[in-house]
Amino acid sequence: MSDLTVGLAIVGGVVLAGVVAHGAWQARKAGPRRATSAGEAAPAEQMEPVLTDPALHDAARDDAAQRAGPRRTPLRLDALIDAIASLEPEAPLAGEFVLSHLPHTRRAGSKPFLIEGLGAESGEWETIAAGARYGQLQAGVQMANRTGALNEIEYSEFVQIVQTLADAVGAMAELPDMLDVVARARELDGFAGAHDAQLALRLQAQGAAWSVGFVQQHAARSGFVSGLVPGRMVLPAAEEGAPPVLVLGYDAQAALADDPNLASVRDVTLSFDVAQTDPAQQPLLAWQASAQALAKGLEASIVDDQGRPLTEPGFASITVELDRLYAALAAHGLAAGSAAARRLFS
Repeated sequence: MSDLTVGLAIVGGVVLAGVVAHGAWQARKAGPRRATSAGEAAPAEQMEPVLTDPALHDAARDDAAQRAGPRRTPLRLDALIDAIASLEPEAPLAGEFVLSHLPHTRRAGSKPFLIEGLGAESGEWETIAAGARYGQLQAGVQMANRTGALNEIEYSEFVQIVQTLADAVGAMAELPDMLDVVARARELDGFAGAHDAQLALRLQAQGAAWSVGFVQQHAARSGFVSGLVPGRMVLPAAEEGAPPVLVLGYDAQAALADDPNLASVRDVTLSFDVAQTDPAQQPLLAWQASAQALAKGLEASIVDDQGRPLTEPGFASITVELDRLYAALAAHGLAAGSAAARRLFS
């Protein structure tokens, strides 16, 4: 995919780009606003939020509170996004035997691949496991992701891996034609490139800068938790192991400061990855509600990546365009938040 960040067209001249350029973080001579302790009162004067419907924030907070969701199901091969090779052994293979010969890598170039077995007892394709027997094996390499389409070199590497496995377990390998696979990969990549979007807005300080601790305190009140990357907090999804619903980003160097109450920032970015996030998680609702709550608590302006105010009509327009994108993805068998969409848009 040559350009995997496609902004949604917003009426009224508001355009949200997929990846917001953070730019240089501005230092302020005055001391940053610090997080308050449990006994301290919040500032008396706070700006009114851009969004006026309190139900938005209540719904987002209710959703964030229900985080003990279902476990994420294992990845499965999908003919829509994988080029699949079949391996036919002379007799059923023990899972332990197959496991001992699986390749050490799970990538061909920049593309991941999966190996499954057809359970002799279950009659279903499943992840290879000890204690089971498999009448057939299949291996699939992903034809596209955010690094681009599967190319001839990557496919050749996949073929070599599959043939090595077939020889090791005594199976005949049947592989799809390379030219056909590469053509399909380019077509899939083209579709993905035209339907990839990451919505982002910025919250800018209206007065004094904020300390990192101040930002973290207010974000935590809206259900955000610290991410693995410095300068990143996330609103977790209900499904275990799923991508976060929202990401709150700020200056990574400030996040690494020894004292979070002294390091200051003047703006933060709030975003979500459309294709990665299940609409059932209501990411747009959470995005609006979190922006509202943070703008109020931080005394911030809500703006797009060009610094233009983003108001309620703008959010309404985004909703219309987002619904169209959801429909296009679903019509192609790649519904937002589905396993196939998460793999393709990764």
